[in-house]
Amino acid sequence: MPAAPGVRSALSRSLDRAIVIVAVLSALLILTTIGLLPLGGPAGLLLAALPLIFGIYVVAGLIAWRRRPSNGLGFLILIAGLMVFIGGVANTEVPVLLAIGAIGATLALPAMVHLLLAFPSGKLPDRLSRALVVVLYTASLVLQAPEYLLDPDGSYPPFAIADAPGAVAVFGILQTLVATAVMLVVAGVLWGRLRRADAAHRRVLIPLFSYGIFTVLFLPLIAIALDRVFHVEPAVRGLLQFAAVAGIPIAFALGLLRGGFARTGELEELGTWLGTADAAKEPLAAALARTLGDPTLRLFFWAEGQGGLLDEGGRDVSVETVADPRRGWQPIVLDGRSIGVIDYDAELLADKELVHTAGRIVAIAVDRDRLTAELRASQTALRRSRERIVEAADRERRRIARDLHDGLQVQLVLLALEAQQIATAPPPRVPERATRLRIDIDAAAADLRALVRDLVPAALVERGLTAAAEDLADRMPIPTEIASEIDDGALSHVVEATTYFVLTEALANVVKHAGATIARVRLGLDDGRVRLDVEDDGVGGASIEAGSGLRGLADRVEAIGGTISISSPPGRGTRVWAEVPCG
Repeated sequence: MPAAPGVRSALSRSLDRAIVIVAVLSALLILTTIGLLPLGGPAGLLLAALPLIFGIYVVAGLIAWRRRPSNGLGFLILIAGLMVFIGGVANTEVPVLLAIGAIGATLALPAMVHLLLAFPSGKLPDRLSRALVVVLYTASLVLQAPEYLLDPDGSYPPFAIADAPGAVAVFGILQTLVATAVMLVVAGVLWGRLRRADAAHRRVLIPLFSYGIFTVLFLPLIAIALDRVFHVEPAVRGLLQFAAVAGIPIAFALGLLRGGFARTGELEELGTWLGTADAAKEPLAAALARTLGDPTLRLFFWAEGQGGLLDEGGRDVSVETVADPRRGWQPIVLDGRSIGVIDYDAELLADKELVHTAGRIVAIAVDRDRLTAELRASQTALRRSRERIVEAADRERRRIARDLHDGLQVQLVLLALEAQQIATAPPPRVPERATRLRIDIDAAAADLRALVRDLVPAALVERGLTAAAEDLADRMPIPTEIASEIDDGALSHVVEATTYFVLTEALANVVKHAGATIARVRLGLDDGRVRLDVEDDGVGGASIEAGSGLRGLADRVEAIGGTISISSPPGRGTRVWAEVPCG
């Protein structure tokens, strides 16, 4: 994560200095060792390869350390290189180095296996991995001891306490068999991890684990087949071993470049970037992903008003859809309230405290982005609400037009025809037909009044909300109790109409769907808001999203700044309550 131009955190500068020191010391160690090795003989090139292989490990380890300081893998690469180096110093003529080389002659193998099994978190993930590493380190130290303790002509004669060539041979064969058996198990473990990995991780693991499987199988094959069966020259066998061991850090470097070690920098670097980068910087989720080294990282925000999760675009995110046992879930808290979560790869980022610290650093920025996401979500909801209101208005206009065309218009046409026939009817029948025409005209007028009442109830227009609600309750087919604290004429027409239509829809649902024996209505005025509460003792199971009626009312209420909610547990009745601002 680069900071703003020209800005480097103190921790980042300190890390750079430490890396430079390790690199310089390693270079001096390599040059010193090359100077101490007898390079004049036929095996001189092979001997010189050992410190150079150590250099390859140092370079790969420092790159991994620089890209992910909190991950132990860079350190493990350096340790593996050091074990390779220890195995090679036995070729010098310095007594101390000869002793060190005799003891650690085979430590490169368990260090290499440790490195492979700890990828990518830097920690051994399970008991089997830990057991394999412990067995290999033990075999390399304990079973190697007879080589210098029981052989006066062995790798370091001053350590010899007895002369038992038979025991040395037995322990050598045992060491080879143990190492071979463990290597076979390690190859199986790596293959299993490769098969279980998803596509994103497999892209990184294939080059590393493929070469790792080849190496852990090839090294025992060299020891058994080339040395004990085919009796290949030691120089050739050593060259093949060195080539295989040298390829391990190269495979790790390839994994690094393909995304396995995305650079983290120090978390202070992230803080510096947040404080200095301009408004055109990359999105916060991308910054966190780059900083923590997890390209699959996702950032979600808690929407306080909706009680759910939003992504950066303000879209709703279901908790069930993002839940994955292989992923971590780190809440981000600011001033005691949860404002977001970091969804990350728990296998790649085994250090939960690192993610927690990163969340604390970016909390203020997350809160800012959360508000932006909520604004986008509210804009989206408002747009959809307006679309539904327009659609509802269109449907209502079509319904009115259909009722007028199919009902009232037909009645008027028939009345006109009847009036025309009366004009030509015999005089004795005129009174009878005129009476029937009057009855039909009254029926058409009644239909017209009913249509107008459905659009704007007369009781609501003439007497106010409370009277209209009482009139509606009187016409209910089930007992309906009503209690109102609102004085007629105290509310605007828009507030009265909105509240009344919520009430009519709620009571219509009670009649049509609830199977209730009683309904209760309460109207109140509190803190500048009209509160409507409709409750029944029916079957429950209602939902705003289940039908267009309450959904349309919710849009109408929300359009003037109100809210509508519903509680309808199955078998326990339904309660609908709405709040509409008087202003």
